[in-house]
Amino acid sequence: MKRTKTISTIILIVSLLALTLVGCGKTSEVNSQAQNDSAQTGSKPEVINIAIQAIPNDEIVAKAKNWYESELGVKVNFRQFDSGRDVNTAMLSGGIDIGLVGSTPATLGIANGIPYEVFWIHDVIGDNEALAAKNDAKINSVKDLKGKKVAVPAGSTTHYSLLKVLSLEGVNAADVKILDMQPPDIFAAWQRGDIDAAYVWQPTLDKLLSDGKIIVTSKELAGKGIVTADVGIVRTEFAEKYPDLVKKYIQLQLKAYDLYQNNAEEAAQAVAKELNLEYDDSLKQMNELIWLSGEEQISDKYLGTSTSKGEFVKALKDTADFLAEQKTIDSAPGIEVFEKAVNPKYIEEALK
Repeated sequence: MKRTKTISTIILIVSLLALTLVGCGKTSEVNSQAQNDSAQTGSKPEVINIAIQAIPNDEIVAKAKNWYESELGVKVNFRQFDSGRDVNTAMLSGGIDIGLVGSTPATLGIANGIPYEVFWIHDVIGDNEALAAKNDAKINSVKDLKGKKVAVPAGSTTHYSLLKVLSLEGVNAADVKILDMQPPDIFAAWQRGDIDAAYVWQPTLDKLLSDGKIIVTSKELAGKGIVTADVGIVRTEFAEKYPDLVKKYIQLQLKAYDLYQNNAEEAAQAVAKELNLEYDDSLKQMNELIWLSGEEQISDKYLGTSTSKGEFVKALKDTADFLAEQKTIDSAPGIEVFEKAVNPKYIEEALK
């Protein structure tokens, strides 16, 4: 296994790869042209490409209930990804229109000029992301990570949380063997005994706990001001051409939120089937997330309004500043870049 590269290097490689794919392949060009043509005629695109992740939140509830195509009125192509880093790659290449990423990859995408907007918060991360250690690894605190092999998806919310908690506890990240792995690879490496700990999300997290224990959760870190979230992103070009579809997408998330609030059992059963989980595990993992109503989304605490952006803009800027301090990105953009990238207007329209 290779030692983790810096996030900036990874983003550069990802960007070059994505641009190569655009140059060599015609799929994204065809999709883009189809959208241009349909926009000119005032019709909908032939297909919407949506990037999803196996996170038991509103997006998965809506998918499990088969609401997307029937209520958006257009064919939907779902593409599943293991982390936000890969979603950023697909977004850069034009391969997806709407996607879900963590707040850290969203920060990286914005900082690197990927042309998308943050338009929704699917969940604020709580106990569903955590640092877990193997029972026999002799790790009982963050300080015990010195010299240990810790796996984490590079550029993810858990990577940011890991770096933050190391800093809080006075542990030099260079003294920890941080390994870049996607969740399925983390589980395989854990089973082989190749790693001592991992900072990862559900449902992989639960699999590790069969012979592991939690050292710290992202909910605990949120209590210390280190807030992370899973957010919805949309290609700016797509949103400008099809604002009504973006609004309807949000209305589906609001519908999923209402189902979870009013009938958690039905929502959890749908998610369990979609993610191949037991019902109890599905409900537990859903309850580990912090779900937000539409009104909460556009409050000062989160996205704010079109005329007055909320605290989430500062959270993205703070994330970028920290990553720059850690030299994982070259520099952090000014806060005006993040203010421009956060767009609550579609939520405002959806709530009318």
